[in-house]
Amino acid sequence: MPLRGLQHVDLAVADVERSLAFYCAILEPLGLRERFRVPTYRGTEDVVYLECGVQGFGLRPADGGGFRHYDVGLEHIAFEVDSRVEVDEAYERCLSAAGEIQSPPAQHYVDDEDYYAFFAFDPDGIRMEVFCWLSSPYRG
Repeated sequence: MPLRGLQHVDLAVADVERSLAFYCAILEPLGLRERFRVPTYRGTEDVVYLECGVQGFGLRPADGGGFRHYDVGLEHIAFEVDSRVEVDEAYERCLSAAGEIQSPPAQHYVDDEDYYAFFAFDPDGIRMEVFCWLSSPYRG
């Protein structure tokens, strides 16, 4: 039986509520919703699970240290939307949420003229992307 897809991704963050506020400020108008909170395996704090389309997205307290872009681990997390307007609006909300922008909206990321995206860093330095296909999605 083949895989059905990626069900969820958890990010370990320094401050769950700060990260929750950041991602919700940018993505809630596009459908990101808090689904539930569950205690971590340690039982001393909660993991917040968000609904992101049909996938899950979790924010959990980190044990310490800090995230380093391009170190071993997560390189970035991408959120797909339906239109260029939604990318642009998410970018504006990211600016309003004091997100650190790596690259403003553009069509040059994967040498595909149908691909439109921006990249920013969340409060812990985790790179996030919001993108859309402008005409026909890449089907590999």
